[in-house]
Amino acid sequence: MSSESPPPLQRFEIEMSPEVEAGVAADFANLWHTPDTIVLDFAVLRQPPYLQADPETGAEVAIAPTRFVSRVRLPPRQVWELMRALEKELTAWETESGVKIPPPA
Repeated sequence: MSSESPPPLQRFEIEMSPEVEAGVAADFANLWHTPDTIVLDFAVLRQPPYLQADPETGAEVAIAPTRFVSRVRLPPRQVWELMRALEKELTAWETESGVKIPPPA
């Protein structure tokens, strides 16, 4: 029998500047990865999309001018926690708002 005591519980006391606490709006996110991290880039539309002819094919292409507002790098082992938290918060939001977001096809 081991007499080792369990490790103490850890609690984070997180402080935020008022600028960070206000947050930033994002219209969409782009995800990608490196060998060591999962990267989430958040962006906003700068103006409504417009049509422009592709210089190589002449086909009309919708151009959506965007600006990245934030980049978040996560260690891969944190991604499962984030996915569970996002699902939990979306479910709570759907329950409170009465709006159901259909899953992607």
